[in-house]
Amino acid sequence: MLRMNAHHHSHIEALQAVALDGARVAAGSPREAAPLVQRRRISSQALMGNDREVEIEHAGQLYRLRVTSLGKLILTK
Repeated sequence: MLRMNAHHHSHIEALQAVALDGARVAAGSPREAAPLVQRRRISSQALMGNDREVEIEHAGQLYRLRVTSLGKLILTK
């Protein structure tokens, strides 16, 4: 497995920002209230490389991001 290094840290922050934006919308807060931010888009190929699974360390916890046999991404703790 590949451990995330400092180079990948900014990719994780970008993914967290996308997740936070989705949580705001799901919670019912108006999308207009959130400031419009140009977010970077990261391809799964750039994040995963040739690996089917990577470990992501976040806030002292270890998560696993993997590509399923159907080509979908799953993040588990």
